[in-house]
Amino acid sequence: MILVKLGGGATLNLAGAADDLAALGQPCVVVHGANALRDELAAKLGVERRTLISVSGISSVYTDDDALDVMLMAYSGLRNKRLVELLQTRGANAVGLSGLDGRIVQGRRNRGIRVRDGEKQRMVHDVSGKPHSAGPLLGILLEHGYLPVLTMPISDENGHAINAENDDVVAVLAETLKPDCVVHLIEAPGFLADPADPASLIREIPRAEFERREAATEGRMKRKMMAIRRLFDGGAREVRIADGRTEHPLRDALAGAGTVIR
Repeated sequence: MILVKLGGGATLNLAGAADDLAALGQPCVVVHGANALRDELAAKLGVERRTLISVSGISSVYTDDDALDVMLMAYSGLRNKRLVELLQTRGANAVGLSGLDGRIVQGRRNRGIRVRDGEKQRMVHDVSGKPHSAGPLLGILLEHGYLPVLTMPISDENGHAINAENDDVVAVLAETLKPDCVVHLIEAPGFLADPADPASLIREIPRAEFERREAATEGRMKRKMMAIRRLFDGGAREVRIADGRTEHPLRDALAGAGTVIR
């Protein structure tokens, strides 16, 4: 069983990924983003995008009710159903869902994010949280031959929709589904020693080296690396980070393209 995360960038080859998923020949769950589409819709609707930096240096998107509505349109609406359409036309019996549906992904609403405001600190509250468990629905769908395609939002303690980091959702699903491999398809050749240099691809990263690199990163990349570490803490054996812009992104990743973390 494979767990695939499709990034939400504008240049990912979704059609190529759909080709590969339809030809995979083994159970799979897809988790996808839609951040580029969300930002495009937000601009058209006049909804400002805000980013928060916590006192620990971790970056996240501020989500109020207006931002949540835009996310619903972009993630569980347009991107999710268009991706399901791509898969269905290729013979894969895909089912598009959000983490809220059937409480597939259960989370806890954030009690507040501590940020710096000049020389002071303050708490910021929004409609976001952290996933902590996955329900049984994905397993039921897999048993019956469906291809689940999952996205935001997830459910909080009381069944309300909340935003969360897709990397954290993937980590929770991996703990439950125990995939043989987790594949991240992104807008880069893989993990780069120098983010500005596509030629600096690192082919393989031992666990110990990954933890060292995690300690040296900041912002959104630090959050992503924390989530990848959580995959291994939950029992994952292999994580592949590969280019989602190629003609056959998933096939390439499974054949050895990109970065392998074991």
